[in-house]
Amino acid sequence: MNKIGQRAEGLGLREADAKDAALLLRLMKTAFQEYEGALDPPTGAHNETIETVRRRLTAGAAAIASVDGEPVGFAFYERDADLLYFGRLSVLPEWRKKGVGTALLDYVERNARETGMPGVKLGVRLQLPHLIARYQRLGYRISTYMTHPGYEKPTFVYMEKRF
Repeated sequence: MNKIGQRAEGLGLREADAKDAALLLRLMKTAFQEYEGALDPPTGAHNETIETVRRRLTAGAAAIASVDGEPVGFAFYERDADLLYFGRLSVLPEWRKKGVGTALLDYVERNARETGMPGVKLGVRLQLPHLIARYQRLGYRISTYMTHPGYEKPTFVYMEKRF
């Protein structure tokens, strides 16, 4: 296995299809496990089901990252007004900091460019400042502060990267 910070060798990307719904759900639940009981409000990833994953695939698409043929992460993406929105970026814990997430972001950004979109957008919890900082290092900027229903103060931000 690679040392932390090194890129995973044998990394491949492909589009998901309806047959991948159970795989995507498993990857998501495993990747978001660390946030169970840690976020307020709780992440919606824990409420996802095979049906919600299938609906996401119908409304948009997903890219799956694999290392030597073994799935290790994915991201949903879909058109949102004039930008390509991506969400539920999920990388298995043992494959983080090895270029998997960055490869998925590159894939989504390339898709946006190839389809004529002027940029990409995602939502990030304010409780996760390390993720906000990571996306800022990658050229994303906070565009809007948002508040979950039932909360008085902002709980997340939308971040955008314009090309």
